[in-house]
Amino acid sequence: METDLLMMSLCIFIPSAFALGLLFFPKGTEEYMRWWSLVGTAATFVFSMFVFIDYYAMLQRNQDNTLTPAGIRRADASTQLSARAEAAANVKARSGEPSSDDGLARYPWIGRFGIEYYLGIDGISMAMVLLTTVLFFLSMIASWGIEKHVKGYCMLFLILETGVLGTFFALDFFLFYIFWEVMLLPMYFLIGIWGGPRREYAAIKFFLYTLFGSVFILIALLAFYFTDVQDFAPKETVAAANAAVKGKGTAEIHTFDLVLLAKVGKQGMDWMHLESEAERKKFVQAIVDRREKERNPTSAADVERRLEQAFFSPTFQYVMFLFLFVGFAIKVPIFPFHTWLPDAHVEAPTPISMILAGILLKLGGYGILRIAYPICPWAAHALAYYLCILAMINIIYGAFAAMAQTDFKKLVAYSSISHMGYVLLGIAVWPESNFNNWAWGMNGAMYQMIAHGISSAGMFFCVGVIYDRAHHRNLDNFRGLNEPMPLYGGISALIFFAGLGLPGLCGFVGEFMVILSTWNFSTPDHPHAGKVLAILAALTVVITAAYILWTLQRVYLGTNPAYKDYKDITPRELVCIIPLAILAIVLGILPVLILQWMEPHVTGLVDSLVQLKM
Repeated sequence: METDLLMMSLCIFIPSAFALGLLFFPKGTEEYMRWWSLVGTAATFVFSMFVFIDYYAMLQRNQDNTLTPAGIRRADASTQLSARAEAAANVKARSGEPSSDDGLARYPWIGRFGIEYYLGIDGISMAMVLLTTVLFFLSMIASWGIEKHVKGYCMLFLILETGVLGTFFALDFFLFYIFWEVMLLPMYFLIGIWGGPRREYAAIKFFLYTLFGSVFILIALLAFYFTDVQDFAPKETVAAANAAVKGKGTAEIHTFDLVLLAKVGKQGMDWMHLESEAERKKFVQAIVDRREKERNPTSAADVERRLEQAFFSPTFQYVMFLFLFVGFAIKVPIFPFHTWLPDAHVEAPTPISMILAGILLKLGGYGILRIAYPICPWAAHALAYYLCILAMINIIYGAFAAMAQTDFKKLVAYSSISHMGYVLLGIAVWPESNFNNWAWGMNGAMYQMIAHGISSAGMFFCVGVIYDRAHHRNLDNFRGLNEPMPLYGGISALIFFAGLGLPGLCGFVGEFMVILSTWNFSTPDHPHAGKVLAILAALTVVITAAYILWTLQRVYLGTNPAYKDYKDITPRELVCIIPLAILAIVLGILPVLILQWMEPHVTGLVDSLVQLKM
């Protein structure tokens, strides 16, 4: 069996296998159920490390160590998903067997509709996979306090991990959508059954918002599928499709392949930028010549007819991009689709809040990077300024809303909304020139997703620790916790400073890169937009520092006799929070540990988008 297929599939489905194993545990063995589930998350983490080792070895074999003038590291083109997919198709055509070391695996699933079990990994998805497996493992440790319906909780928890990992690995849009939807029900029940007093309201609100976004993604999925992409498909695919119609003409090719759809999107942007008839004829002739060379001939008239499809029109690109953006923005969440998040966080149990903030919000950013921008680049570039405005609303509104909260958990929730605004800002600052600066923004956005995944999960855990003792989250009723709980207070300060973005901790790196990139952003209508946006984003850091420091003062400083008998953080709680504290420090001091293998592929995405006719 193909090694890549086995490793990635095991990484995805080990949690589900352990979930099924829980069916055989009798009532009264709840402690064993917890240990069994912990072993499942640990095994998933181990297999994700094996996948990472294989991926890193592939990257090292093909690494181009040249840097751009801005100091951006580039990967050899052969390591990009599109190049590896094309090489994999050639290998399979020559030998009949797929390669086992290219980080890709694809097998037919529902052949009638061209749906494949298509998995792949690159620096973008690998970072998210590692973050997922680490946080699920630590969140399972944090779940030890769950007493009600332990078997059901653990099963839903493990199935949720399968859904998340499958989403990050999937390169078939239909498969992506299936995993995307798999996440919905487990999270709904985890909030609705094990949450706080208003858990049903929060769970239904989460479900409806997410389902609303999923409908938009589904519409875009179907619209892309009904486009005939034969002029851009691999020659083996075209030849097989034509052979299937047995000489009765040229077969149409419809696909859910995200890599191929990204290629079509880029070619579509090229086509839409052509203004003269001579340029358009040259574009068409290039396709005809290539098809002839590949022994899949077609006529110029047929190519022109296919280029008249909706996919190759600005209106279609705008509409589909907005559909995808809304679908993913709800998950981030982006204003005005954010209102489900504070309610979900406040009512969710602590480990589920860790997963929600640390991983599920990142799925929205990942979807924008993996699907919306590559497939609809025309609209992404045209709407860049407006996306930046939305990002700034998120950053500023989230910060001020956090400052106004008296519920400790709701404060952290609004803080997440603010910090995820930096992710959208780094993605959105697509300039008219000087694309190296945009590469800084894209890499900063990716780094911010990882850093925020660590710090936000840690902050929610710190809130959960004190809630287990005080049984309330009212910031005005705390004060003085540092006296009876000095170790807990010190670790909490470190985690909250990481969320603040203090230099030397993980939260600083991504925000700094995003602000640097934003400074040089401009559009023809708004030549100084970047400088204004960068100043506002930098000033909001002061607001963030204000509410974080005020929170630390209200909760940990001073004296309060009501809490003098509280026990300090327990060994189990330490096991959960110490890895997050270590990661916050290490990734703040040595960002190269991640950037050296993530940056080339993020920069490769930028290259693939800007190497179009602008």
